[in-house]
Amino acid sequence: MAEVVYMPKLSDTMTEGVVAAWTKKVGDNVKSGEVLAEIETDKATMEFESFYDGVLLHIGVDTGKAAPVNSILAIIGEAGEDISGILASAGASESSAAPEEAPTTVPTAAPASAPTPSPAPVSNPVPAPVAINTSADRVFASPLAKKLAAERGIDINAVGGTGENGRIVKRDVDHYVPYTPAAHTTSFTAAPAGTVSYSDEPISQMRKTIARRLAESKFTAPHFYLTLDIDMDAAIATRKGLNSLDGVKVSFNDMVIKAVAMSLRKHPAINSAWMGDFIRRNEHVNIGVAVAVEDGLLVPVVRFADGKGLTQISAEVREYAQKAKDKKLQPSDWEGNTFTISNLGMFGIESFTAIVNPPDACILAIGGIKEVPVVKNGQVVPGNVMKVTLSCDHRVVDGASGAAFLQTFKTYMEQPAAMLL
Repeated sequence: MAEVVYMPKLSDTMTEGVVAAWTKKVGDNVKSGEVLAEIETDKATMEFESFYDGVLLHIGVDTGKAAPVNSILAIIGEAGEDISGILASAGASESSAAPEEAPTTVPTAAPASAPTPSPAPVSNPVPAPVAINTSADRVFASPLAKKLAAERGIDINAVGGTGENGRIVKRDVDHYVPYTPAAHTTSFTAAPAGTVSYSDEPISQMRKTIARRLAESKFTAPHFYLTLDIDMDAAIATRKGLNSLDGVKVSFNDMVIKAVAMSLRKHPAINSAWMGDFIRRNEHVNIGVAVAVEDGLLVPVVRFADGKGLTQISAEVREYAQKAKDKKLQPSDWEGNTFTISNLGMFGIESFTAIVNPPDACILAIGGIKEVPVVKNGQVVPGNVMKVTLSCDHRVVDGASGAAFLQTFKTYMEQPAAMLL
């Protein structure tokens, strides 16, 4: 009997998936546990394995196309089996399905007039490969990627893989550009003077989700912001002392995560979530750390951070950051945060406000450490100051609660030894 394979829900926020590549074609034998397709979600590209044995009788979503969760992805059955009844019953609902969801965007001050038609073509930006495949014996690539590379005369070993576990998929071959010095001297091809020119970039599943969720957060959660200056002299000295020890590598961000986690223990109202009909007071502390990737942001989670030491937090964050850039994060890595930290200090940003990452009640924006004149003991002396801003969902957190949390966080950062007790 034929079995219908539906588009899986591979992340908690996934509403549709894009088939990055099929590893089987119609008529091929399929075994349970074999990779059937590579599915691009809003967070990563993941391999999807078949649950059934049989022959692939029908492909419901072409490569590169999107389909809603629970729509027909494929049909597997016995060779020659009649599946017209299954397709007919699904045809009515599929034909009346709504068009692909457009991303929700925040209104901007962009001019209302449309660009001049027929612009001069400009090449789309080519994403840099994540990793180089150096094994000539066995290339970890999808069959479609290998086929396209062979047709185009591309050495598959030179292509960086962005699929699950570094697997080379179709888009990697499509975006591959051989390295030449000339190709890396400029970032774009300039249009002739006086010519209007632009390029249209398809919206990734990740960017769609970021647009939708953050727009919902900004326009449904009443935000307010609390900003505080923190004296970082003691933190700088403590970090320097720790990193002088063999095998220890601690960043200021690691210290921030630890201080936030311990502060949340003392201020559980901040470690809460708006659930619509009730407020959830989380008794565990899971810190989401925003990591910038090619298509947007991912937020891997340091779980039970209040019970971990600085070196353990440091190792986890470095591992998550690398996995995020390599697109190897799994749903278990980014689910379950109770509070989020966004740090742009390493980019020279002095201060900024972040949008609450639902269902969290708060997010802490970390600015860079700046050397400024400060007053100590009645004297103006050089000092190092870090500016932080707490964004709060006023449905859950009040101003006094947010301020008390920041004062505790400030104490830990200005007296780092207290975090080690």
